[in-house]
Amino acid sequence: MKTHRPARVGELIKREVSEMLLRQQIKDPRVGTGMVSVTDVEVTGDLRTAKIFVSIYGSAAAQEATMAGLLDRTSFVRQELGRRIRLRYTPEITFVQDISLERGAKVTQLLNKLRSEERSETEGQ
Repeated sequence: MKTHRPARVGELIKREVSEMLLRQQIKDPRVGTGMVSVTDVEVTGDLRTAKIFVSIYGSAAAQEATMAGLLDRTSFVRQELGRRIRLRYTPEITFVQDISLERGAKVTQLLNKLRSEERSETEGQ
């Protein structure tokens, strides 16, 4: 029997971590250097571990600094989650940088470039 509980717990974690970021409760100056959003959370079936996928907008240096700040504050985030979400065990969390949005933007940019090149070729004939 497949349970939907990990997905529900993942949504709770996503909401709470997003709220912490929005209200600037993660007290590390590096976290504020890039705009951070939580894109997804994967929780294992036993609810013991969770991967929090974050998308960071900004320069490469800002992205690195923000990710370093999040990694340093992992224990604080886990402690806050333990207070906010009532579970028998608070999951061990890891932050993972989600670059799928950047890849999607690059693909769209390439497609637009190809489309404009095709238009210029057809107009030139």
